[in-house]
Amino acid sequence: MAESWDGSYDPGSQSDDSHHFERLRVEPIYDAFVCPLTKQVMRDPVALENGQTFEREAIEKWFRECKESGRNLVCPLTEKELKSTDLNPSIALRNTIEEWTARNEAVQIDMACRSLNLGSPESDVMHSLKYIQYMCHKSRSNKHVVRNADLIPMIIEMLKSTSRRVRCKALETLQTVVEDDADNKAILAEGDTVRTIVKFLSHEPSIEREEAVSLLLELSKSEALCEKIGSINGAILILVGMTSSKSENLSTVEKADKTLENLEKCENNVRQMAENGRLQPLLNHILEGPPETKLSMASYLGELVLNNDVEVYVARTVGTSLIDIMRSGTVQSREAALKALNQISSYEASAKVLIEAGILPPLVKDLFTVGTLPMRLKEVSATILANVVNSGNDFDLIPVGPDHQTLVSEDIVHNLLYLISNTGPAIECKLLQVLVGLTSSPSTVLNVVAAIKSSGAIISLVQFIEAPQRDLRVASIKLLHNVSPHMGEELADALRGTAGQLGSLFKVVAENVGITEEQAAAVGLLAELPERDLGLTRQMLDESAFPLIISRVVKIRQGEIRGARFMTPFLEGLVRVLARVTFVLAEEPDAIKLSREHNLAALFIELLQSNGLDNVQMVSAMALENLSQESKNLTRLPELPPPTFCASIFPCLSKQPVLTGLCRLHRGTCSLNDSFCLLEGQAVEKLVALLDHTNEKVVEAALAAISTLLDDGVDIEQGIAVLCVAEGVRPIFEVLLEKRTDNLRRRAVWAVERLLRNEEIVYEVSGDPNVSTALVDAFQHADYRTRQVAERALKHVDKIPNFSGIFPIMG
Repeated sequence: MAESWDGSYDPGSQSDDSHHFERLRVEPIYDAFVCPLTKQVMRDPVALENGQTFEREAIEKWFRECKESGRNLVCPLTEKELKSTDLNPSIALRNTIEEWTARNEAVQIDMACRSLNLGSPESDVMHSLKYIQYMCHKSRSNKHVVRNADLIPMIIEMLKSTSRRVRCKALETLQTVVEDDADNKAILAEGDTVRTIVKFLSHEPSIEREEAVSLLLELSKSEALCEKIGSINGAILILVGMTSSKSENLSTVEKADKTLENLEKCENNVRQMAENGRLQPLLNHILEGPPETKLSMASYLGELVLNNDVEVYVARTVGTSLIDIMRSGTVQSREAALKALNQISSYEASAKVLIEAGILPPLVKDLFTVGTLPMRLKEVSATILANVVNSGNDFDLIPVGPDHQTLVSEDIVHNLLYLISNTGPAIECKLLQVLVGLTSSPSTVLNVVAAIKSSGAIISLVQFIEAPQRDLRVASIKLLHNVSPHMGEELADALRGTAGQLGSLFKVVAENVGITEEQAAAVGLLAELPERDLGLTRQMLDESAFPLIISRVVKIRQGEIRGARFMTPFLEGLVRVLARVTFVLAEEPDAIKLSREHNLAALFIELLQSNGLDNVQMVSAMALENLSQESKNLTRLPELPPPTFCASIFPCLSKQPVLTGLCRLHRGTCSLNDSFCLLEGQAVEKLVALLDHTNEKVVEAALAAISTLLDDGVDIEQGIAVLCVAEGVRPIFEVLLEKRTDNLRRRAVWAVERLLRNEEIVYEVSGDPNVSTALVDAFQHADYRTRQVAERALKHVDKIPNFSGIFPIMG
């Protein structure tokens, strides 16, 4: 019966290696030592009532099976029925077996000690390592035997073997030896053993790498070893990388993840994990840790450099907790929270998360309340506020004060302006950046402008243009640039006559450092100053500002200045500043002199072809309009010789002198450089081309410049002839027909009325009902002066009788 027993009993879950080592004995095995049921050496022999001896667990299993199957209780060897299931320990036999086993194991261990060296055959080393594993699996007490035999350093030495099989088996054996044994782990912690194990992690996915992770997982259960593992350069980085690797098998990934979880017991490891992208442990410490841990982790968070997506995640996870600490913690903890919030508020999306979490009220309170924070922390608060404000929210809707004030409420802006004038440069810079953010939004800029006007702070703000600190200067220039469209007169008054501030702006523009944001803002501010302010223009002329502007424009056109990010606003600002010269030609001789010396007309004609830069084309056309308006005053009229005596008495005998080389438009000597004549400068075709532009403002500016060819004081018939040659007549009529804007219609009606003074053009358009309809529409619905002009145009095409008295004759 024992021979036919199913043999499912497996004491100690012994492997094939275990069975092999059971049979591999130095001393011979005695039959009395072997259980008839398991065929293995007994560990706990017991005797039945008939004197037969079995392994306790095996015979107890036999009894259970008999009972469960309903069989009679019999001895498995004799098959004779038993009266009792009583088991009597065979103490003497057990002691004999233990002594025999100890003698054999001692010999085996001695053999392992001799085999575990790098010079032994691979088979001997593998045998010894397997035997040590067998010993440790067989009994936990054997781990003590392995330790006392100094086998652990020998196993560690096998990690240097040239055989991959040996190295893998050594890692596996070490895991078995140290499992649940603090003393053995302490031995492993000595020297560079842990560093050696970590090196196996850097191998490409392999069995060695898997065994190393398994061993580190076991070692990481010891808090002392957690610090040791974390101290090894690259260990945590590699483990973090393994957890996100798609090439690792699932088991290895899970073990790496569990190892990292164990390593979280050490704060330094948590910091390293955060640095290498595993932030959750650090965030958990901030959310759930004791106060000192929260302080430590928040401080470290403030030192980390995070990418944008991570900033959003962190803000969502711990933003509210950090804000709570900022509200009510100690100065030290508030400092840590503020620095962390500063770190996660720099990205627009994360800043919006913090706004939703309620960061604005405590920030504003900290800034405006005296004594709540030291000045260095007020600077951090100001930085956070600047970050948050630049996220682009509707700050006119978010309450920040007890009386439902918002950041753009007058008293809040007044407080900001007060702090800007009465704190140090660092805070002043950040608070200026706050105002830059608030003035960058169309929904809030007017509120800030109103507060600046009511506080009279424009003078003090302008003074920052000369600040020695570059960041402070940049912030002030950007702020003034943002408010300049709404405060042009106030800015002009503040800059006019001041010692140095206007010049400082031009010095910024002149810096030969590519094209910076500061330069684009400075020239943008200058461009927004009232263009017809004669005093300001004279001051710019006196300070030789315009030659600088011209040189920058020319260098950009020639490709000598580069700076893709701010190129467009910089060039647009330069052209606008330069164009202001053309608005004072009639009052300022130096403006004419400058325009001639630098051939501005030719430069603006060239700029007309700046395709894609609508503002440059528009401003250039406006400048050409101004220059062309002045042409009739600058043209040198020919001096006719006095008549002879006979011709004075007999006029019929006189002969008119033939004059050549005269401008047919201005009836004098013209040139592009001296008199700014568009005809001489071949600008008409380029202006006509812009009449087909998609931007109405460009079209309007081009049409205004073209209209100077039809203005009073020039030969209108010749102007019409010039437009015919340039194929500009039809595009002017098309502008009228398109009815794009009121301003365009006004200018188009004026130009069409001038064109209709030509009989050939009247004949051409008389059959086009669309022209008459457009003129009638202007006559009925346009402003007063345009209706007058439309009436005259309709008379030219006989749509209104000449005796019409609808409008009085105007001077």
